[in-house]
Amino acid sequence: MNRRLKISIVIGAVVLIVAGLFMTQRLFFSAPESQEKKEVFTIGLKQNESQILDKLKSQGLIKNKLAFNLVLALKKKHDAMQAGGYDVSKNLTAWELADKLTGNPDMKWVVIPEGWRKEQIGELLAKTFNWNDNDLDRWNTEITRMKIDYIEGTYFPDTYLIPVSDSGLDMANRMTRRFDEQFAAYVSQFAGQNIKWTTGVKVASIIQREAAGKDDMPLIAGIMWNRLNSDMNLEIDATVQYARGKTDNGWWAPVTADDIRNIDSPYNTYKNKGLPPYPIGNPGLPAIEATLHPAETDCLYYIHDNNRQIHCAKTLEDHQANIAAYLK
Repeated sequence: MNRRLKISIVIGAVVLIVAGLFMTQRLFFSAPESQEKKEVFTIGLKQNESQILDKLKSQGLIKNKLAFNLVLALKKKHDAMQAGGYDVSKNLTAWELADKLTGNPDMKWVVIPEGWRKEQIGELLAKTFNWNDNDLDRWNTEITRMKIDYIEGTYFPDTYLIPVSDSGLDMANRMTRRFDEQFAAYVSQFAGQNIKWTTGVKVASIIQREAAGKDDMPLIAGIMWNRLNSDMNLEIDATVQYARGKTDNGWWAPVTADDIRNIDSPYNTYKNKGLPPYPIGNPGLPAIEATLHPAETDCLYYIHDNNRQIHCAKTLEDHQANIAAYLK
């Protein structure tokens, strides 16, 4: 084989390799579309990598799942995709999209549990969005006090996908809008029972904190309404916990006899008749339903035993007997 033929073969091989690489890039790694088409791609809180790749393919953001998986491996960014929302476009190559999805999300998930008070929500937002102390203080003392009926109880417990560009006020408005949407169907029901909706939220917030689970809620609601209608003090620990605030053991540590005796607050329902001035947390829909549809009961007292089973009593004597039987 002469030298010229060898050179031709080498050149031909190089051309084939380059052409192959070009076609591979074009078929598997290039942008699905040439025009910029902005959209949001979300990664769920419990989605695994396989599910994420399926979603990327179904939304037309990648051409090939194996190819994109290879890109992640080459970048050593396997398992680096965080849950959240990302501003993406179909004109991103696999390499560019991998960089985007393994960077900081443009939107973050926030899960608000039922029964949390606004200060707890503020702490979670501060941690998630890197607020400083002034941001958190503004949430507690200014943002959540702008509307008298929305001071507490209306920051609806749910799962939110929140843009990192949102301000604290934006986040508060997002949660109260969700409350308005979810609560709209109940406004007329409370009115039909001659109950102000704000009163209903107060009662629901207490039920939420006192119940061991949603199955307890109608009974606790029935007992609460019985006490209110009998002009008795509610004598509920959760309202004292709210008045006391945060302790070394958190926001909802058990109350003590000293707490009940020494905390002078309109939220101390051992000292004051009726409901507290505002809700003591943010209730979910089951607590609101229970407020509207309490169990029919003659009980005026209740306790939970060490297994969180509820026991109610019609008289103080029976209540004391339950305490002796189940808590001592």
